This record gives sequence, C-alpha cells and structure tokens, in this order.
Amino acid sequence: MPGRAASSAPSDAPPPSLQVVEPLCAVFRRKLRTEGLKYTPERAQVLDTIVRHDGIFEADTIIEKVKGTGIRVSKATVYRTIKLLQEAGVIQRVLFDGELAHYQLVYGQSPRQLMVQVDGSMAIEVEVPGLDALCREVAASRGFRLSGYRLQVFVEKA
Repeated sequence: MPGRAASSAPSDAPPPSLQVVEPLCAVFRRKLRTEGLKYTPERAQVLDTIVRHDGIFEADTIIEKVKGTGIRVSKATVYRTIKLLQEAGVIQRVLFDGELAHYQLVYGQSPRQLMVQVDGSMAIEVEVPGLDALCREVAASRGFRLSGYRLQVFVEKA
C-alpha cells in the first residue's frame, strides 16, 4: 500500500501542519474486524487495484482489472468489498448518474472537486482556487476543525 514520506526536519517535533495518517490497509482491516470478516487475498487485491486506479471508477472496471492479475474474484466479492471500503471512508460514491455507481479513492487524498454533466455522460476533476481555505474558515468560524469536504458541480450543455 502507498505510504507517506517521512519529514526530514531536524527537529524531533513534527511541524504543526503535519498530520499523521493511518495506513489505508490498517483502516480497511479494522473495518473488516468490526464486521467479523477476514482480510482475504481477494479483498487485498480489490483494495490494491482501487489504489492503483487513477480517477473515478465503476465496480466492473475493478472486476476486469482484478481478473487481469490472475486472481479469481467473484462479482459479489468486489461489490461487497467496495461497500466495506465506502463504509470505512476509504472510497466515496460519486454522484454521477442514477443507474451506475461510480466511486473515487478519498482516504489520504487531497479533496477533489468534480464537474458532473447531468446527463451522466462525463465527470471531470476541476480545481477551485481558495476552496480549501474557505472551507477551513467556515468550519473554524463555527468552532470546528475541517476533516474533509466534497464539491460536485452539476452542469448541462449550454
């Protein structure tokens, strides 16, 4: 699983902006334990495939990529694993269209903003300058610390 690079600061104390993030695999294993489930090679391969996938994905895309590794995995296992990863906060469902679920990796990632065409034909990442600072400011003004956010802008052809 991908990790975070260690800081090379000479001080023993981490900089105030450095946040320790639990390894993604540990988050998923803990979720599985709470459900009384095991971390199987099939689930591990689904997780690894999702981490290596760039951008928004569908369950069928993950099924095909996992099968391409030579590991046998059922469609039901992939769908159940995706549901568990979503419940664990590792991935989130992207509001894209009503018929087919799309997901994106969010754990350990910078917040992403999406522009989604309402007919479900596309979703693209966009950057909204200053959004992160604005969200932090709004949270702080209400006595909270921002832990994340999601912005999806729905558009249609003009």
